[in-house]
Amino acid sequence: MNLSTPIEKIPRVGPQYQKKLKKLGIKTVGDLLFHFPHRYEDFSTLTPISKVKARETVCIQGKILEINTTRTWQKRMMITNAIVKDDSGAIKVVWFNQPYLTDTLKSGTLVCLAGKVAMGKKSYAGIYLSSPAYEKISDLERKNLIHTGGLIPVYPETERLSSRWLRYILRPLLADFKRKIKDPLPDVVIKENELLPLNKALWQIHFPDSKELARQARERFSFQELFFIQLNVLREKMRLKREKAVPIPFNLKAVKGFVESLPFELTTAQRKSSWQILKDLEKPRPMNRLLEGDVGSGKTVVAMIAALNVIKADFQVAFMAPTEILAKQHFKNLKKLFKQFKLKIGLLTGQDCKISEKKVSKKEFLEQTNKGNIDIVIGTHALIQENVKFEKLALVILDEQHRFGVEQRAHLCQNANSQKRLIPHLLSMTATPIPRTLALTIYGDLDLSLLDEMPKGRKKVITKLVPPQKRKEIYKFIREEIKKGKQVFVICPRIEPRETIGVWAEAKAVKEEHEKLSKKIFPDLKVDMLHGKMKPKEKDEIMKRFKNRKSDILVSTSVIEVGIDIPNATLMIIEGAERFGLAQLHQFRGRVGRGKDQSFCFLFTGSPAIKTTRRLQAILKSENGFELAEKDLAIRGPGDVFGARQWGIPDLVMASLTDVSLMEKTRFWAKEILQKTPQLKKYPLLADKIKEFGKKIHLE
Repeated sequence: MNLSTPIEKIPRVGPQYQKKLKKLGIKTVGDLLFHFPHRYEDFSTLTPISKVKARETVCIQGKILEINTTRTWQKRMMITNAIVKDDSGAIKVVWFNQPYLTDTLKSGTLVCLAGKVAMGKKSYAGIYLSSPAYEKISDLERKNLIHTGGLIPVYPETERLSSRWLRYILRPLLADFKRKIKDPLPDVVIKENELLPLNKALWQIHFPDSKELARQARERFSFQELFFIQLNVLREKMRLKREKAVPIPFNLKAVKGFVESLPFELTTAQRKSSWQILKDLEKPRPMNRLLEGDVGSGKTVVAMIAALNVIKADFQVAFMAPTEILAKQHFKNLKKLFKQFKLKIGLLTGQDCKISEKKVSKKEFLEQTNKGNIDIVIGTHALIQENVKFEKLALVILDEQHRFGVEQRAHLCQNANSQKRLIPHLLSMTATPIPRTLALTIYGDLDLSLLDEMPKGRKKVITKLVPPQKRKEIYKFIREEIKKGKQVFVICPRIEPRETIGVWAEAKAVKEEHEKLSKKIFPDLKVDMLHGKMKPKEKDEIMKRFKNRKSDILVSTSVIEVGIDIPNATLMIIEGAERFGLAQLHQFRGRVGRGKDQSFCFLFTGSPAIKTTRRLQAILKSENGFELAEKDLAIRGPGDVFGARQWGIPDLVMASLTDVSLMEKTRFWAKEILQKTPQLKKYPLLADKIKEFGKKIHLE
């Protein structure tokens, strides 16, 4: 076995567990070994049974005196009771619905138990150990314990994969692999930064001998992944400098005509960003720029100034959107914006092929694109299919998809152009406010343009935090707004309901909320539902209904976050607001207030936590997305703000993205290594890792 061995080949990992692991993105031995714990239970100190107190979490060792399993009178639950004794005393132990323990842990067995001490009621008078982790030991020496008696790794237990099962699988796997794995970091980097070598770090992050070694292991992997990011970013930057692009002259007449045709005045930030982009386009090397601005700050207009300038130089533009809904919205808006210029605008999605107003076959669309007859091609990821070729592509615009490397851009060009090796310019747009330190790390290869002011005349969205007792008042207000002809968004954190401990912690589910609103609260109104598991055609139909005012309320997951424009929607209701980050809440809020009427955003939360209330107060006081992103980053960390899964970066590394000192250190060493060996020829293992890492964070 090696790191690329499929999980199917790992002993004791059956088909059911293979399925669960794959849902977490774990497909190989390497994926499993690098699935790190997110915290540790400290069971390193043994507590004598006589010293055990209620509500404490303890680790004890002793002998099982008796054990039996009974079924409750309702016949709904199996209860396993045991008595465990050490030299100081005895304690009752209770497990629920684990009848097999009677056979596993027989009388006379020496065990190590770790868990919470509960205070019994009725039949459980006195204290008892409730459903503890257990481990049989051959004597009272704690050797080779993996579930108790030390620092015990706790993994993200999603998809019904328990930490106990993961520890059981990982321990022998690590023992086998820890000496086989070669360290990708250069010796000089390890030595100068006093990092643990890979084999030691891997063992200590899963099964640490001490808190200090666990800390050092996490530090090693934080450094490693940030170092990979910096190398990837700096290499991309160096690579771009060697590439050639078509220099696009600034067409003052066309740009001026377009700006004057707009029904509004550009903001200072829009003018500044447009100028930066136009100057970049004049250069003979590819532009690589990120246009960042709040929802409604006018990013599309800035992008269209660049697009028009390119088209007037007789070149093509590709405009890629993350969803079909958004691609169609851009298509409609661009036709309106460019009406007087008589441009050929194409739409290519999984469902549609259009050139301006005309529906065409896919074959004809591809032929026209290939011949250079379509000025702007708007589409989803369908644009990077093998059969989509451009005769004279000079600019790629990406909406909410920041990673798009040189190879992907080259792929869009016609084969004839590949001889000249001309790479299109790139303009990426995002409404996600990214703190500057984070942007310089993750997007260090991109130049940054900021739209940090809103267009004049846009009304401030009134935002309020709503406690449970005020919910009925808001429902009444919703009804009044709908009577006036307005529409409402309701955002929920999840699709399916799930059981949780405590009423306030229960995440609102879209299906559950839709049923409640449509049947109990507003049975006389039209309530639709939208979530990410729906098929694109179904989503389109629902959005079309809402846009055409055929439904009053749209209950949705965060799928609504990116780019949806419904000027008639004046109310944004966010259920379980404490489950979203400030930056994300701000983006939801930006979905309303896009028309002339006063709009409102109500944050529903049942959480009693003071910290939660304080955090949400920040969004009531601020309309600035960048300011909120900084606060969000400080409070929740980048893993929660941006989603570690979308980067393929472990949580512990995302947490380190706020560590400016570590970022500077990894950037320094990335520069040092690249200066000595730009192609990393001296470090083939590192080169392979960077190539693999680049695939994770680039659009494929």
